[in-house]
Amino acid sequence: MAHEQGKPASGGIFAGAGLGEMTPRQWYVLIVLSLVYAINIADRYVISTVAEPIRLELRLTDSEMAWLTGSALALFYVCAGIPISALADRFNRRNIISAALVIWSALTVLTGMSRSFAEMIAARIGVGIGESGGTPPSTSMLADWFRPHQRTFALTVWALGASLGAWFGADVAGQVADAYGWRTAFLAMGVPGLVMGILIFVSIKEPVRGAMDGIDAAAARAAIAKAKIKVPILTALRTIISQPATVHLMMGGAVVGLWGWGLMLWIPTYLQRAYHLTAGEAGQIVGPMHLIAGSLSTIGTGLAMATPWMADPKRVLRLMAVVVGVVTVPSFFIFWTHDLAVAKLCMWLLVPAMYFYIGPSYGLLNNVVPPQLRAMTAAVTLLVANVANLVIAPLFVGHVSDYVAGPGGADAASLRFALLLLAPTGFWAAYHFWAATRKIDAEIARVRNAEF
Repeated sequence: MAHEQGKPASGGIFAGAGLGEMTPRQWYVLIVLSLVYAINIADRYVISTVAEPIRLELRLTDSEMAWLTGSALALFYVCAGIPISALADRFNRRNIISAALVIWSALTVLTGMSRSFAEMIAARIGVGIGESGGTPPSTSMLADWFRPHQRTFALTVWALGASLGAWFGADVAGQVADAYGWRTAFLAMGVPGLVMGILIFVSIKEPVRGAMDGIDAAAARAAIAKAKIKVPILTALRTIISQPATVHLMMGGAVVGLWGWGLMLWIPTYLQRAYHLTAGEAGQIVGPMHLIAGSLSTIGTGLAMATPWMADPKRVLRLMAVVVGVVTVPSFFIFWTHDLAVAKLCMWLLVPAMYFYIGPSYGLLNNVVPPQLRAMTAAVTLLVANVANLVIAPLFVGHVSDYVAGPGGADAASLRFALLLLAPTGFWAAYHFWAATRKIDAEIARVRNAEF
């Protein structure tokens, strides 16, 4: 059960994460919620894989494609995210995740049935609203299935869903699109989520909030009952933004999204234009990078986070800053070179950096805020991250590409220029991670001492 205390870990590389204490039930919940995350990413990523066939069939500009690939989804994602996270901090998170998964999966299927730009925008808006009920309650619920010293590892394993989902949305969706058309790719991405939503509802129980933090279960239930009467959204937001390290940590993740995921959204389209590939051929290049490099990066990060040396949150933040700063350099050369082999090599360096920070970021965020604010903190983090990587990055690249191309329409050269302007923002993300080291210890201590 979620509140079982277990025995102390016996030592070894996994001792810091308490893996010897983890029950089969904990592993089951962790794997299922990781698959939910995978479906989330796949349903989001598929449209960037088939963006070029959609653009050609519907005769759209790069600016219009920017709205479809991310901006329409993100604007409603962030609008719905805060109120849904407030509900997740007070009501049954299992039910919220199950319902949200069914909703966004059904609307992913409807995206493939769209016959116009307006219909597709409407479907993507619905996907965004549904997806806003996925990650915040998932990370909050995982925090109540695992103890504080297990959370960074658990959230890193959960983050494997991102690499699995991106591979599915790139490689599998691309091959389906080549074989059966881009509309069928959306069907292949959406149907698994409908099944998974039902599975979650019937097989996972809602854990007791705060039990893994050593908070008395009766006191935790009393606090939740009180919270249901009064919804202190503004108070919660003020608490979150009053913590400098928390803000830097959230901003670091947001700018990594602007930089890395902003580039990755356009890379399939760029490869198709610059090297005259099909959607399936581009997906076969990018997909394995997500699956192999992304998964190995995530697993390697989890192993590193399980060592006693990485128990110091400042070391975690410094590692994140150094990796992102260093990998910013090859991210620029993906688009500077005209050699596909060189571009591939640079992408193999970029992709791992897109994954290794996810688990540690959420693990640290769950340790710097009290249990009743975890879903809200995740929602605020996702809000700024998705504004960055699904609104600002696509629209910036799309408008710059259209402007540079002029009346003749966007092409490989105009898209290359826009992506070269976006690539250096990785240095900005590295700054935020490093800056978070100054106050992180004090903020974790506030949670442990219940100074809220």
